Amino acid sequence: MLESRDEWIKKRAYAIWEEEGYPTGRDVTHWQQASSERIALEKSVGKESKLGAKSKAKRKPTVAVAAVVEEAADKPTARRTPKKAVKAKA
Repeated sequence: MLESRDEWIKKRAYAIWEEEGYPTGRDVTHWQQASSERIALEKSVGKESKLGAKSKAKRKPTVAVAAVVEEAADKPTARRTPKKAVKAKA
């Protein structure tokens, strides 16, 4: 995890505050909820590493996803005309 534990909790508590509609006086509750979520996340990551499971970021894409990516790479992309050029033509 790239962020420090406190930074993650701070961002999550802020997100919870936003989700609840910016209530006043609930900062401690939001911090505790975010802290509990972080602890649960750390436990789940610990279990994955003990079981030898790969995280989602390390998994290889499925065959269907790889085919779509390859197909998209083969297609030429259309170039967008700048708005200035369109106005000049009119």
